[in-house]
Amino acid sequence: MKNLIIIVCLFVLSTQIKAQVKVDVGKKVESSANRKANQKTDEAIDKTFDKLEEGIGSLFGKKKKKSSKSSVAQEKTEVSTSSSDKEVSDKAPVADKVTMNWSKFDFVPGDEVIFSDAPDIDEENGEFPTRWDLKGGQVEIVEVDGEKVIAFFDGSPEIVPYLKNAETDYLPDVFTIEFDIYRPAHGNRFFVYLWDRKRQRSGGDQEIEININSVAVNNVTGEYAPARDRDQGRWMHVSIAYTKGKMKVYLDDTRLINIPHYEYNPTGLSVQCYFADVNEDKIWYLKNVRIAKGGVKYYDRVLSDGKIVCNGIRFDVNKATLKPESMGQINEIYELMQKNADLKFSVEGHTDSDGDDLKNQSLSEIRAQEVMNTLIKMGIDSSRLQAKGFGESVPLNHNATPEEKASNRRVEFVKI
Repeated sequence: MKNLIIIVCLFVLSTQIKAQVKVDVGKKVESSANRKANQKTDEAIDKTFDKLEEGIGSLFGKKKKKSSKSSVAQEKTEVSTSSSDKEVSDKAPVADKVTMNWSKFDFVPGDEVIFSDAPDIDEENGEFPTRWDLKGGQVEIVEVDGEKVIAFFDGSPEIVPYLKNAETDYLPDVFTIEFDIYRPAHGNRFFVYLWDRKRQRSGGDQEIEININSVAVNNVTGEYAPARDRDQGRWMHVSIAYTKGKMKVYLDDTRLINIPHYEYNPTGLSVQCYFADVNEDKIWYLKNVRIAKGGVKYYDRVLSDGKIVCNGIRFDVNKATLKPESMGQINEIYELMQKNADLKFSVEGHTDSDGDDLKNQSLSEIRAQEVMNTLIKMGIDSSRLQAKGFGESVPLNHNATPEEKASNRRVEFVKI
């Protein structure tokens, strides 16, 4: 009898809720507010019927099983764009939430920075980026979510690094290239050329094509799985590693290209957006570009130098929040410590000379602590690690150029 009363009560409750949220599906929703309200209502209905199902099932000895999720840590990044530049303030797209698992990411950036451009916060909106040269199209500095970025507006805009020796081969035998690119919804393609197409003679067919779901190098194509939604704009992190003829290309946390014998000689860099169009909301954004000369393997560095210098471990501005691409070097340190059980490290944070001395000191300490805690969470025993911060007190250079500042923003793993 008691069970029968509960069933009747649940049925009455569900009938009342359905009556309250009855919607005429023949009418279109005229505003986003209505859509959001209907969405919340649908969610409420779903939750109610889930409770009904669980309640009724429990009366007959059945219980709905909850889905289990993997315990692998995932780095969730929410990116949105909005521009204060008057020409694009109404055009800046907004990216959806992107969930990225970087636990298998094995890209390690070079340790000697050749070229670096964030761009700088002092860059002026509406001006051409000072660290680049223009080959074609319309390119300007704009501000997106409080950050200065390079915006590609119309035609097929293309830029090259503005370097004194740009006409020569400035890429070494071992190098890495990294950047963040925002692909607008329904955007076309983004091209990376491994030669300076403005100042250098033809570098052959050295074209890397970046799409929403794939990367193509000549006749080799790697596809992203699971596929990303082409109708949504989003930021993508691109990483390229070249080691004496061997090339790897990564999109976000996934290696899509692995060429054992690349047939060309990379000599420089050009980047191009294919058919960017401000009038069709197809504006591309570029930031955090870095070219670096590669180094020796981590174990060899420990044996020869007694420490490993990592400038690829990066954080949000003025915070200790690790960026997802930092996991490449952290994963390498983790594997090195796993293979060498007697290896112990002092994790030491360093900053450039920009900003207040005391703030830099505090920032370097909490960043070193964050890296240490990340390794501990991955399984390294806490007794093998300690954390220190040195702020801007131990520079590697004079902090005079963006490249020197990028080298000074580093985490060192010193053997103890």
